[in-house]
Amino acid sequence: MLRACGFIIFRRLAESSPGTVEYLLLQTSYGEHHWTPPKGHVDPGEDDLTTAWRETQEEAGLGKEHLRVVDGFLHRLRYEVRGKDKEVLYWLAELRDPGMNVTLSDEHQDYRWARLDEACRLAKYRDLQDTLKDVQHFLEKGESTN
Repeated sequence: MLRACGFIIFRRLAESSPGTVEYLLLQTSYGEHHWTPPKGHVDPGEDDLTTAWRETQEEAGLGKEHLRVVDGFLHRLRYEVRGKDKEVLYWLAELRDPGMNVTLSDEHQDYRWARLDEACRLAKYRDLQDTLKDVQHFLEKGESTN
């Protein structure tokens, strides 16, 4: 089975309400130019979270100093790619500085910070849309307990 790992990255534009959360999506520079969070395949001998950090650094220029991992969220997607089973693990991370620039690699041609409705429109795949909705729910639930 193919295995990939990455982060769903969000930023808060104001401290006020969950509606001010935006998600980072990158547009691939190959194939159908689909939109996706930063992610990539696990290298031999590498653990999953290390892969997520490496790929996020490579694809978006964001490292551990820029992101805060949110405890308690890990999402697993399974689907088929060209006849092979693929599993993707997503952790959740908040951009510490909402004004921070994203630096793309050659693998992507564009990026966008999008609120949930736009992010779901861009992320054509149903399972990714559901994941983004789960994140939004998770964040709203967490905020209501503060």
